[in-house]
Amino acid sequence: MYDYDLLVVGSANADLVIDVERRPAAGETVLGSDLAVHPGGKGANQAVAAARLGARTALLARVGDDAHGRLLLDSQRAAGVDTAGVLVGGAPTGVALITVDPSGDNSIVVSPGANGRLTPEDVQAATGLLRSSRVVSAQLEIPLETVVAAATGRAPGSLFVLNPSPPRPLPAVLLAACDTLIVNEHEAKVILGEAAAGESPEGWARLLLAKGPKSVVVTLGAQGALTASADGGVERVGPVQVDAVDTTGAGDSFTAALAWKLGTGASLAEAAAYAARVGAVAVTRRGAQESFPTADEVGAL
Repeated sequence: MYDYDLLVVGSANADLVIDVERRPAAGETVLGSDLAVHPGGKGANQAVAAARLGARTALLARVGDDAHGRLLLDSQRAAGVDTAGVLVGGAPTGVALITVDPSGDNSIVVSPGANGRLTPEDVQAATGLLRSSRVVSAQLEIPLETVVAAATGRAPGSLFVLNPSPPRPLPAVLLAACDTLIVNEHEAKVILGEAAAGESPEGWARLLLAKGPKSVVVTLGAQGALTASADGGVERVGPVQVDAVDTTGAGDSFTAALAWKLGTGASLAEAAAYAARVGAVAVTRRGAQESFPTADEVGAL
């Protein structure tokens, strides 16, 4: 029935990465490594991560008619992603400025560029793509109204997975459309606001679940993750112990793996455990898309 296992509706950025001994404080300048340019953006990252795992994947995004846009299209095609839904023009390609410290932690500032020009009308024009996808995944590096259009325009019976990053308050219609909402600690606190104060991660999950999603996954970094659903309660997903080199893109690989696995019929806990292994492999390598593993590499872990 479905031509694609996963359609990612989201951003495509060029990642400009500098390694630093420490991230600068306000008003401070620090010296870093040579600048490295990589294909990135949460949407593009998730599409590549899923395709590397073997999912039939398509991307609906917008890039500029420039060198960064061509870099992104080339990386998608090299991974086996269908780029028929990638629109070109309207603004320069989005750019992410990333600093990475010796522990592998990163700080990111994004200039949306063409991502901000991906409109609900673009989603409506791609109805055929949405209706032929088993799972639709989105993030918030594109306009919120575009995400809502993707969530409500998908095929009956398909799944919608949302990683609300960067976080912001979400409308009820979007939360209700989520089959799975994937958040980290910061995202959970932004969405919940004052209600998050004093709560444990289990509490955040239950409060988010009460807002309308059918299920919630809270990622906890080195502590693993937890899942919550109305019929399955709250379950912990144990961490996978690895030596982290660079966490850039790890959350995107987790989201892509979980979305794909859910589409294959895996339970929420099974999908989250698999996604944790995918993310664990990714943090042992530098960069975003180039760090994403194949299914064989995940199996070897």
